[in-house]
Formats: sequence, C-alpha cells, structure tokens
Amino acid sequence: MTRPEAVLFDCDGVVVDSEGPTLALFVRELAEHGLLLTLETFEADYLGQTVEMVARQATEAGARLPDGWVAQFYSQMNDLLIAGVPLVPGVVAVLDRLDAAGVPYAMGSNGSLAKMKITLGQHGIEGRFRAVLSGQALGAPKPAPDVYLAAAAACGVRPEACVVIEDSAMGARAGLAAGMRVLGYAAHGARTPTAVSVAALGVPLFHRMEDLPGLLGL
Repeated sequence: MTRPEAVLFDCDGVVVDSEGPTLALFVRELAEHGLLLTLETFEADYLGQTVEMVARQATEAGARLPDGWVAQFYSQMNDLLIAGVPLVPGVVAVLDRLDAAGVPYAMGSNGSLAKMKITLGQHGIEGRFRAVLSGQALGAPKPAPDVYLAAAAACGVRPEACVVIEDSAMGARAGLAAGMRVLGYAAHGARTPTAVSVAALGVPLFHRMEDLPGLLGL
C-alpha cells in the first residue's frame, strides 16, 4: 500500500476495546424487552450502528422498547464504560509510529462525543487525534461518509489520500463511500460474522495492530 497522507480510525473495537461489554449489554437489554439474539447475531446484524439505529431495527424485529429506552441505555452504557475499558492492544504503538512518520490521524465514530470522552479520556489519548468526530453529532451517522470526510478535512488531506481503519461493515461502507482506502481490523479472525461482512465489501483484513504500520508503508 502507498503510504497514506492521513489515517482515520473508528473508535470502538479499533482504538478502544469496548465492544465486548457493550454488545453483551445490548443483548441483555433487548432480551429483557422481548427480542432474543445471540451475541453472534447481534454482531452480524447491528454492529456499528448508533443506539438510536439499534432501537429502530430491534423494534421492527419485535422488541418492545419503552419510551425513553435510548436515553436509559446510554446511561447504562456510560456507567459501564466509566468503570474502565482497555485500549486495543498495540494501538498506542501505532499512534507513536504515525507521529514519528509525521502522518496525521483523526477519529470518526458512530458513538457519541460523551462516550468517546469517557473511553479515550481514561487513557489520555483524545488530544493526540487531530479531531475526534461523531457521526451522530454531525447528523449523518455511518454508513454516510460525512464523518470520515470531516475527519480528512481536519487533517488537511484529500479524501482519496486517506486510509480508514474499521472493524464493521457499516463503517467500512462509510469509508468507501468517502472515496477512501479501507483496512478491516479483525481481532478475532476472518471467520467472525463481522469480519466476513467487511471482507465481502472487498476490504482487506488484518488481525494484529502490530501489523498495521507495515500495511501503511511506515
């Protein structure tokens, strides 16, 4: 791969290792409201969506969600994350390599800004990114390309000169729609439902953050 002029990261599952507990909370909550899903099914059908998008799709699938459920879920999720969430192994070393190479980087997520302040703030890395952007806050969550186009602009780089690092098909579609190259981070192998859906978009997968600098030509 030609060395990019900027690297744009998703947050959950790519920089912050928060998806395990968050997905488990979704599955428990939806089960309590009449929609029984396995973790694998939730990952395949819902990963990468905002809570509002999950609520709409789950309601269409038969969940009986009360008024105010979205706000209640955000509160529960934030409490869970405040208790502590690790970074993805090896991601700090990747940021160090990008800094050493003079390659700017930014973050584009479907998560809320409040959520990212919680998770990134625990590790003191929020300020390392040129911008930390939320598709929700922009009013155009992924798979719309807006959040990645805004991230590229924050880095002062043309979209086609950026590489996006994603772990969901929703996010990968956003990067592709922005005209960017996309790499899929598949920490649990190429056969998980999410990895299969990302690869189906023609996005190359990698499995260890330690391998990313080489893939970026650094």
